[in-house]
Amino acid sequence: MLKKFASDALGLSDIGKIIGPEDYDKTDADDYIRHEDNEKIYFLIKTKADEYCFTNIAFIHVDGENAISSKRVLKRYPYSQYQFTNVFLETAGRVDLDVEIKFTLGDQSYSIDVDKKQLDQLKDLYKALVYISEKVYDNNILFDMATQSLDKAVTVLQNARPSDIQLADQYKQLTEFSFSWLSSARSQYHVIDFGDVFEKYINN
Repeated sequence: MLKKFASDALGLSDIGKIIGPEDYDKTDADDYIRHEDNEKIYFLIKTKADEYCFTNIAFIHVDGENAISSKRVLKRYPYSQYQFTNVFLETAGRVDLDVEIKFTLGDQSYSIDVDKKQLDQLKDLYKALVYISEKVYDNNILFDMATQSLDKAVTVLQNARPSDIQLADQYKQLTEFSFSWLSSARSQYHVIDFGDVFEKYINN
């Protein structure tokens, strides 16, 4: 019942407002944080109709049809499955009341207006998202290189033409090694939790 009046209490409009940690409990997104998995909110933008929540492991969009309706659609985008691209920050002109952060997550594009008085805070989010975008891009390249190196090893073995008994034994060893190698590479280059990045750039 209290959250029904959160927009008025926080002075919200169609232009987003960055919500501080002390007011996370007044938001709908806070109800869907997976505390059991050590999920934590690092940045939250709220308008009368929508909420845009950035945690250490996912982006959560509480999508409101309009400011009057109480109906909401929860959309969750784990960073391990969706990659940030096309991250832009648009500052305000002299007569503008808002600044804008834009990004694409998977195939979904977002453009979020924020009160221009909170530009400095929005810059912190921008830096964090750009870093995550660059890190994931580089990690994808490194994982591909690891996979290619394994493929080359398999080719060398196939061209060696050992006896059938040796081949069966080596195939078993290579299969076990391949699984271990790829599991290790994926663990190293497929990041699930970006809490350290948000800790670095965002000052709450």
